[in-house]
This record gives sequence, C-alpha cells and structure tokens, in this order.
Amino acid sequence: MDAGQKHVPLAERMRPQSFDRLYGQDHLLGKGKILSQLIETGQIVSLIFWGPPGSGKTTLAYMLARHFDLPYTFFSAVLSGIKEVKEVMAKAESHKKLFGKPMIIFIDEIHRFNKAQQGAFLPYVERGDVILFGSTTENPSFEVIAPLLSRTKVLVLNPLTEAALAKILDDALADGDHGMGERKLTLDDTARKMIIDFANGDARRALNSLELAANLARSGAITAEDVQEALQKRTLLYDKDGEEHFNLISALHKSLRNSDVDAALYWLARMLAAGEDPLYIARRLVRFASEDIGLADPQALAVTLQAKEAYDFLGTPEGELALAEAVIYLGSAPKSNRAYAAFTKAMKDVEMSPYEPVPLQIRNAVTGLMKEIGYGQGYAYAHDFEFGTTDMETFPEKLKGRRYYEPGVLGFEKDIKKRIDWWESVKAKIRDGKKEKPG
Repeated sequence: MDAGQKHVPLAERMRPQSFDRLYGQDHLLGKGKILSQLIETGQIVSLIFWGPPGSGKTTLAYMLARHFDLPYTFFSAVLSGIKEVKEVMAKAESHKKLFGKPMIIFIDEIHRFNKAQQGAFLPYVERGDVILFGSTTENPSFEVIAPLLSRTKVLVLNPLTEAALAKILDDALADGDHGMGERKLTLDDTARKMIIDFANGDARRALNSLELAANLARSGAITAEDVQEALQKRTLLYDKDGEEHFNLISALHKSLRNSDVDAALYWLARMLAAGEDPLYIARRLVRFASEDIGLADPQALAVTLQAKEAYDFLGTPEGELALAEAVIYLGSAPKSNRAYAAFTKAMKDVEMSPYEPVPLQIRNAVTGLMKEIGYGQGYAYAHDFEFGTTDMETFPEKLKGRRYYEPGVLGFEKDIKKRIDWWESVKAKIRDGKKEKPG
C-alpha cells in the first residue's frame, strides 16, 4: 500500500473494482440475471438501487458507469438543492447535443429530494439526455415520484449474508495493495463472528469494525477482546423514518393480534433498544387496544392510556416497564375487531349517502320557527318510560334497520350481546303494545 492510501478508510480502499468482487448480489449479477444481461448486450437504462446500508449500491453504480464508458457525475441529495440539479441537467443536455451520448447522473440518497426536485429530472430522463442512477435505503414506491419510477428499473440489493461478509473480511486481511495484507494479521473465529453479527449485512460496517479492531490488537492476532473493545455497543439496524421502522411496529402489532405475548415483548424491546420514541409506541398500543381488542376487554384502552401517562411521568428507563406491562396485557387479552368493523361500516354509509336528513323527532327545536315546522315533534324522552327506552326511530329514513355492530363471542362482548339482545326484546314488546316486563 502506498503512503497516500494509509489515511483512506479500509472500507473505501476495499471498494470492489470488478463485478466478480461484489459479493452477495448474485440475483442481479449471476449468469442470466438482469445486470449480467445489460452488461453483455451493452444496454444501459435508468436504474434505482434500493437496499440497506453497505450492500453495494454506490459501488455498483460506479462500476456500471465505468463499464459503459459514459461520462458521469455523482452527487448527494443531502448536500445538493434544486440549483445544483438544474446545473447538472443543463450540462448533461449540452453534452448530449455535442457528442450524441447521454451522461450518467448518480444521485445518492435520492429519497432525500422532494417531489419538485425529483420532477426536475423527469424531462431529461424522458428525452434520453441522462441515464439516471439513484440509490436509496427507503422503499422507492413511497419515496420516488410515480412518473420517475415508471421510467426507471428498480434493482433490490440484499443485505450481505454471513458468507459474503466473511469473504470481504478475508479479502481485506489478505490484500497487500489496498487492504491489510502487509500486516499479516489473523482473525480468530469468535472475533470474526462478532464482527459479522455486528455488521448486520453491512460491508462498510464490517470493514470499519475490522480496521478499528486491528488497530487495537496488541499482536498479529485480532481477538474477541479486541473486537469487543472496538465495537463497544451494538447499534441496531433501524431508521425511525424508514422502512425498518414500519417493519418493526408491524411485527409488534401483529404479534399482539396473534396473542403471542413473548414475541410482542421482543419486538417492543427491539424498538426501544434501537431508539424508537416510547410515546410513539404508546400511541400505537392505544390504537391496538381500540382496533384489535375493543369491547372484548374495555379495560385494555384504560391500561394503555395509563401506560402512556406512566411513561410521561417516569421517563426512560423506568417508564418503559409500564409499556411492557401494557404489551403483556394486550397480548393476553381476548381479541375483537367488531367495534372497528362496525365503525368502518358506518363511515362507509356516511361516505355513500352523506346528506341523509336527521329525523324531525330527534332534532333540537332551538327557535320558535323550528318548533313550528316540526323539529322535535314526537320526541320520546327515554327516562320517562318504564324500561328507559322507546320504539322511536333514530336512524335516517333510508338507513332504517341497519346493523353495524355484531358482538363477538370472546370476553366482555358476550355480555354486550346479552345487553343488546335485551334492549331489542324491550323495543319489540313496546312495538307490539305489550306492557309486561320482559324476562
């Protein structure tokens, strides 16, 4: 390794320079796969590379740009604004007019650009002035505007497997030109496993960890103790604004719905350890209590609200126990989505027929004119009657007889069903003109 490279991070020095050294993406680069076919046929299209950190998105874009021998410009959406975008696009347009070839424009973290900035690329991509390469850790379906998405091919890169990361570490230890081969270091199996586990599919993280552990090693052997010292604390793969955020809250919600208490506790612990806002979790637990437990156990809503108040009062870490207790309660409670389903049906009727008039008998006659035209006429005050109800119609005319809520058979809903059935029997007897007390 020459002197100029000594201060370049190992992860950058070991960036693959050929397709056969880009490990772990055989579904794209294997024989007959999409990128292999594009390379063999000499065809290039606009591409969006979607994958987790350290999976090879930027490296792959660099190698494709060099392979197709086209001029290329790389810039970051984090550091660039609409002014820089327009300047680059104008440069690409001029290049196409002069040389008849498009430029490759690579935009790192394309999801950071807003809709207006992404829209600025569109005419240039459509005309073929540019070949757009974009990289993102976020789902392009949500983060890239539809017109741009329809004009690009999305390539999904996988997190690197343990085998791929092991190859990358071995290459770094053996490579004397760019890696650490001249130091003749060894890495014991336990230390290797620790680095791979910590990397969580990220090549850059693996190489950074290896480099730091090597610098801490007291001899030519990198030990588990050296790696432990280098890592200090595991940083979980988690982006509070990204897809993994939604994956983990989905896992918590669905574990609760399936009454898997222990799995739900694991996902709660995973989110808290990764730095999720506990109050966000509390809000989701309140939602779950209403949506998935409902009236099968009305106490569930109170438990989740109390957990939220307890966290507000205690903070971290003591308040997290209240969230754990709420998770245990929700996971073990009887489940019912009948209230949620009933309200959804009612909302659908409102959307389909939003202007159904309120029956005159249950309108409030707040002025003399309203009373004269029939507001409140025929209203029966329930408390004045023997059983606290009447047979008065309270639905709009077109919706008479609608049934939204059908109680389930679990938990408290069994009692609710008995109550509803009792009220219906009372109303039926009133309609039939019977005065005796129902059984």
